[in-house]
Order: sequence, then structure tokens, then C-alpha cells
Amino acid sequence: MKLRGITGFPSGSRRRARAPRLRPHPFGLRTRLVLAFLLVAAVGCGTTAALTYRAARNAILEQTQNTAVSAFREQVDALYVTLPVDPDSLRTDLLRIARQGKPRPWRVYAEYGTVRVSSTDRPASSVITPELRARARAGDASPHAGFQRVVKGGTPYLTIAVPAVFRSHPTEGTARPTGLVLYAVMELNEEEANVEAMVTAARDGALPALAVALVPALLAARGVLRPVRELRHAAHSMGQGRLDTRIHIKGGDELSDLARTFNESAARLERSVTELREAEARARRFASDVSHELRTPLAGMLAVTEVLDEDAGSLDGDTARAVRLISAETGKLAVLVEDLMEISRFDARAAELHTDEVDAADCVRKTLQHRRWNDPARVVPLLTEGIRARLDPRRFDVVVANLVGNALRHGEAPVTVRLYAEGDVLVTEVSDRGPGIDPEVLPHVFDRFYKADRARTRSAGSGLGLAITLENVRLHGGTVTAANRPEGGAVFTVRTPL
Repeated sequence: MKLRGITGFPSGSRRRARAPRLRPHPFGLRTRLVLAFLLVAAVGCGTTAALTYRAARNAILEQTQNTAVSAFREQVDALYVTLPVDPDSLRTDLLRIARQGKPRPWRVYAEYGTVRVSSTDRPASSVITPELRARARAGDASPHAGFQRVVKGGTPYLTIAVPAVFRSHPTEGTARPTGLVLYAVMELNEEEANVEAMVTAARDGALPALAVALVPALLAARGVLRPVRELRHAAHSMGQGRLDTRIHIKGGDELSDLARTFNESAARLERSVTELREAEARARRFASDVSHELRTPLAGMLAVTEVLDEDAGSLDGDTARAVRLISAETGKLAVLVEDLMEISRFDARAAELHTDEVDAADCVRKTLQHRRWNDPARVVPLLTEGIRARLDPRRFDVVVANLVGNALRHGEAPVTVRLYAEGDVLVTEVSDRGPGIDPEVLPHVFDRFYKADRARTRSAGSGLGLAITLENVRLHGGTVTAANRPEGGAVFTVRTPL
């Protein structure tokens, strides 16, 4: 799967989205896939080698064992035994049998009661086990031949036991047990060497098999990870705002179904976001157009209400109250229209910042004096003198005025305005002595048209003052937060870079 080319960004975004550079995880999907392939290959090679070793070992040993047992039985059956046993004659027969051993010469031993005769210098062998002797002597009427593989001193041996039978004449067909047992001992070093050679060959063949298995493992991991990686790039691209991102679908497997689902979801998301942006743009244009249309008639209404206010004293009581009410509400409407126009400029990214190096304390004092908030019973300024900061005086005036006015309307006097510097940050705090802000309301105090009626007993504003304050602080590259003081009352803290 491959990403399709992207022709452009949605409105409001000019940066080219780049996929993040992620460090490969030591146990990521690629590593796990390769290890899984190698594990399966290793288990397969090990199982095959084990089964091959077992079958070959049994075949080699059984072939040698069957050859030796058959040859030794034939030699013993052809032996003419006379009683009592003559050790010298028996030794001669044992030497002859040992020389004719198959597939290689044997060491032959004979036991008859306490008599021990051997084809070697040692009369008995330590390799022959008591179990084999017991089997060969079990039941005098029907003794049994037997064999056993024994490892002694690191050397493997094949031991064979065949009871000899008595014939009164070589041509006599009947045979009777004699109590004489012949044993043959043969080393299995050659067979063991052949088995070890097969084990070495299987082990040496497993390593190239694992190396060969690494190639399809890497190819399979690449085939699985490539669409996953492209899907990650596509998701990141959409997260950066490129909602027209799509994945090229190739094939009909599960990953292709995932890519198809991603494309369908991306298309629906793009349509929804486009509709939301169009609705938002229409709402912004509507607010802006309404504000502009209301500005002119409001200016005339304000002029008329000012004249009426001057003549209200000469009017009767009801008419005077009506005139003053109309004048007050017209003033609020004018403020609301100005706030709406300001919000429209922020939304349209048309708000500009005209900074100048000013005395921050002097700016706060001018704000309080211009609005006649210099009464110590209402506003207490605690200003650190001599702080020079690059600010937009008009917008900083709006920030301080909105915070102080909000505290006077919704809190209780006196309102304290603190101004100080923390490093390269200018801190402006406005606190009141009111009941504070409900914790459920705190996350929404800077929302537009939000009025905290449950926390504020009196709410006469439009609900845009704090939203405009937030936007002005952001233009300065700062932050504004709202909280409650431990001793009571709300506190708003503005931090802007000096």
C-alpha cells in the first residue's frame, strides 16, 4: 500500500505535515515477527533433527544388533557340546566363534556352573549384566537367548547370551538344555560414531536453515509493517490537518480492509469537518455583519439617549425612569456590539498587536483613573514600580479593565490589583473578597457568553469580557488563569513575557 499524493491543506494551515521520527522499539512488531519466524524454524529444525536422529540411530543399531545376534546364534547352534565340558576344547571353539564374528570380531565367554572359559585372557567380562545372565538361565527346561546394549566407561557395547543345547549325536534332531551359556561382547564405537556424525550433520544443517528462514521472516515482516507504517503516517498526517489524506489500497487481505475502512472514515471526517468549518465561517460572518449593521444606528441612539439623560430631571417620575432605563440598556447594547466586533476580529485572525516599551505600573494606574476606580475603598493597587515591558497599551488596558470590572461586579470590594515581575515574566493579579467561583464553573469562566449565575449573585455583563481578555493575553504570548484564594474570593492571574 502506498500513500496517495496530497494536494493541499485545509484553510488556516500552511505548514507541511511531517511524520514523526519514532525510535524503533527493541521489541517492536518487526522484532517479534522475525523472532516468531526463527522460533518456528528452530522448532521445526529441532523436531526434524530429533526424529531423524532417533530413526537413524535405531536403524543403525538394530541392523548391527540383528546381524550380530543371528550370526552368534548360528555359531552356537552349530556347536557340538559334549558333557562333561572340556575347557580346552571349549576354548578352541570360542576362539573360532570369535574370529567369525559379524559384523566384526567378538569377545566370547562361556559359563558352565563355576567353569569360566573365554576367548581372551580374562575369563569373565564386567560388561555382561546380571539381568542378561538371569534371562539366559531362566528355566532349565526352556532357556532363552537375549541381548542387551550396555555403556561402560563411555564405550557402548552389545552383549548377547545364547544357551547351548546338548545333542547325543550331531545328526540327532532333539536337543536338551545343557546349562552352558555362551556370551558375545562387541563394541559399538563405529555405530556410535555414525550416529554422532548424523547429529553433527543435522546440527550443521540447522544453522543454515535458520539463516535461510531469516530471509522470509524479514520479507514477511516488511510486508506486514509497510501498510502499518503507511497507516501510521496517514493518521499522523490527518492529525496535522490534512484531512484529504488517503491510503492506496492494493490486494484483498485484512490490511487492505483496514486501509479501506480508514479511507471511508477519513472521507466522512473530512465532510463533517468541512461542514463544521462552513457553519463556523457563516456564524462569524453573521456576527460581524450584524455588529457592523448595528453600529451606525446605535451611535444615533446613544446621542439621543445622552440628550434625554440631560433632560430627565425635568420629566415626571415614570418618564424619567423610562428614559434612564432606555439609556442604560442602549449603553449595554453598544458595549455588546463593540465586544462582538472585537471577537469577530480575533476569529478572523485580523487582530493586530502594536507593542511599545511602557511602564507597566503606570499603565495600570491610567486604567484605574480613566474608569474612576482610584477609590482605595474599592480598588487597592499594589504595584511594583520601574517594571519596563513591551506591551500593547490599548489591549493591556482592556485586560486590566475587564478583570477589575468583573471583580467589582461579581465579587466584593476591595479589589486588589498586584503587579510584579518573576524573572522575565510580568505577573498581574486581580483578586476580590467575594464568595469565590464554584469549582464546577472554573473551567468555563473564559467561555464566550458564559455567566456563572450559580457562583455570582449578580450578573450584568454580556459574557464576552473574560473571553476577550483571554484572546488579548494570548496575543501577548501569555496566559491567564482563574482560581479561588484559600482565604476566600476569586483571583485572576495574568502572565506575559517582559
